Amino acid sequence: MANYLTLDDVEVQDLDVLVRSDLNVPLENGAVGDDFRISAALPTLERLVDSGARVTICSHLGRPDGEDPAFSLRPVAERMNELSPKDVAFGSGGQITVIENTRFQQGESKNDPGYAAALADGFDLFVQDAFGSVHRAHASTVGVAELVKSVAGPLLDRELTALSRFLDDPVVPYVVVLGGAKVSEKLGVIEALLPKVDAMLIGGGMCFTLMKAKGIEIGESMVEEDMVETVRALLEGSEGGKVILPSDVIVADRFAADAEHHQVYAKDIPQGWIGLDIGKETAMLFESVIRTAETVFWNGPMGVFEWDAFRAGTEAVARAVVSTSAFTAVGGGDSVAALREMGLDDGVSHLSTGGGAGLEFLEGRPLPGVDVLKRWV
Repeated sequence: MANYLTLDDVEVQDLDVLVRSDLNVPLENGAVGDDFRISAALPTLERLVDSGARVTICSHLGRPDGEDPAFSLRPVAERMNELSPKDVAFGSGGQITVIENTRFQQGESKNDPGYAAALADGFDLFVQDAFGSVHRAHASTVGVAELVKSVAGPLLDRELTALSRFLDDPVVPYVVVLGGAKVSEKLGVIEALLPKVDAMLIGGGMCFTLMKAKGIEIGESMVEEDMVETVRALLEGSEGGKVILPSDVIVADRFAADAEHHQVYAKDIPQGWIGLDIGKETAMLFESVIRTAETVFWNGPMGVFEWDAFRAGTEAVARAVVSTSAFTAVGGGDSVAALREMGLDDGVSHLSTGGGAGLEFLEGRPLPGVDVLKRWV
């Protein structure tokens, strides 16, 4: 039973409603480069309009230093207007109105009471629907919710419900696949989930720190030296046997799309070469483990998938994840981007809009933007 109210618990007819959406999308040459988060946000907004509410959206975008036109939400509002049958306007005047980037105000990240009060002024209801931002105690995620009656939006509720399945008695076999650059960013979730899983498959740049901890020569591959001892203790612990590292990798003579590259066993990475993807043998192993699972969580690519020479590992994992009958969830911007680029995003049970927030939730850390909703139950 959720310990917060949802839209199903309130009547919104004739109310002025402020929605915290996650519109933190990439911009390319002044236009939206990937509209995944916009498309995910729209159903809640359109439902509110259809229910008779007057809707205003707030969101951050990037990390601007004060008011920087390069981080304006205007092009995001324009893209929303193209995607939605509703009238979406920037600044004022639409069925759905998008206000300017909350991070243009210094009080946003400080959860300044004055800025929170200004945001909340004139609204009857606050809908928290930005799962990707609820791990931050900012004015637009926590401050407003302390002042105005607040509920969880459908997107947020769906995220929390789906990801809870990886914590509360997950159906076994339970497999977690982790990739991406840095093990330091995933250490918390590794430690939290390792006792629960049957297997943890690790690729991406982060695998080389673990390989070095096992005494494997990694050439010039990415390594976090300050994490080696920490992960060595983890691998030598009672649960460490569940961690499966690459047995072979694709190495390159330099970090470039057109670099000379070939496949080697993990123990044979040449001096001066860089590991940029898992190898074919590892990909086949990862695929076989995923296909026997009943619950799969994946966060982080297996290599530099943006470059054709180093995308095979990520594609193999993606195809395995979408081909299984297991309950599957994929989180993290790069993993989601890879699935979308391959046209496989419809093949998973749950495609998460939150990277950091999802990891913190799975670590068991509090989410301030969710916890504050409890006061209105």
